[in-house]
Amino acid sequence: MKKYEIIKEHKDFDNIINTGKYNKGSYFVIYYRNNNINRNRFGIAVSKKTGTAVIRNRLKRVTREILNKYKNMFKNNYDYIIIVKRNALNTSFNVLEDDILNIIKGD
Repeated sequence: MKKYEIIKEHKDFDNIINTGKYNKGSYFVIYYRNNNINRNRFGIAVSKKTGTAVIRNRLKRVTREILNKYKNMFKNNYDYIIIVKRNALNTSFNVLEDDILNIIKGD
C-alpha cells in the first residue's frame, strides 16, 4: 500500500466510523465513507484485547496483503476502515481473504 493510501490519524478513524456505513463479516468489520479526493484510503485497526503487538502486527500485515491484492474491487473515492475481530487470530489466510471478498461484494 502506498503512503497516500493509508489513514493514520485518530480523528479520521473516528469520523469515518461515526458518520460512515459499515458491513460485517465473520472476521472483519469494514466502515466506509465517500471522500472528496480521487483515490481510496484504507485504515486497519486491531484491538489490544487480541494479543501482543507481535500478533496485532501480523494480523495487520495479513490484512494489508489482502487489500493490496483486491484493491481494485473496492468502490472508488472512498475511505475504508477495516477492523479485525479477535476470532481472526487462528484463522488461515484463505479464509480471511474469502471473508473480505464477501464483504466487498455485499457493498
